Amino acid sequence: MSQFAVILPAAGKSSRFHDKHYKKPFAPLAGKPVWLHSAERFLARKDVKQVLVVIAREDREEFDRKFAANVMILGIDVVEGGAERADSIQNALARVKPGIDYVAVHDAARPCLADEWISRVFDAAEKSDAAILAVPVAATLKRVDAGKQIEETVPRANLWEAQTPQVFKRQLLLDAYAARAGFQATDDAQLVERIGRKVTVVQGSPINLKITTQEDLRFAEHALKALPKPKTFNTGNPFAEDDMWK
Repeated sequence: MSQFAVILPAAGKSSRFHDKHYKKPFAPLAGKPVWLHSAERFLARKDVKQVLVVIAREDREEFDRKFAANVMILGIDVVEGGAERADSIQNALARVKPGIDYVAVHDAARPCLADEWISRVFDAAEKSDAAILAVPVAATLKRVDAGKQIEETVPRANLWEAQTPQVFKRQLLLDAYAARAGFQATDDAQLVERIGRKVTVVQGSPINLKITTQEDLRFAEHALKALPKPKTFNTGNPFAEDDMWK
């Protein structure tokens, strides 16, 4: 069985979330913080040998105060991020354990994930070295100028919206990051594409939404109810009390 590490980036600024109390990965959702919903889907898998959560340096003290004991119980590694998303992933890559075959990157703020989707994208990565979840673009796309006027309608044929997890052979992802030379990619597949390697697309689901706004958080509460429950952990339910993250 291949061994996987999972990196959960949670070091962004959450500028569009507009909550003075929480950044989006740490906001409460259905009884636990958003990032834990994401983490639990991977912690339940036998092929996942390491989960790393990447947080901003300025969040470290607060994160440790709220979650340090739980992180220790669950065996999660906490990594401080960098100035940009790619810098944060690179910091986490340096902490991946020896013996890991594949590295998956999954947005900590994407909590509505089904085990079946993880298995499909993991299997595809094992066959092709690089695979991502994505969904076909269904809406009509408009290119708009700075004055909010439509410049053109963009054909949507063969256009897909990238999601996570994005899963790569470990050395392939290391090579892609070594070659980035400061380039700030918007996802990891883009870096792999830049070194000339193909990335397989595995169809995901619109339910696998990324929380960006408060409205997304409300949608996620309903979406979670449509997913199978993840495996529970014998941790004394450390996140059951609301005051754990207040």
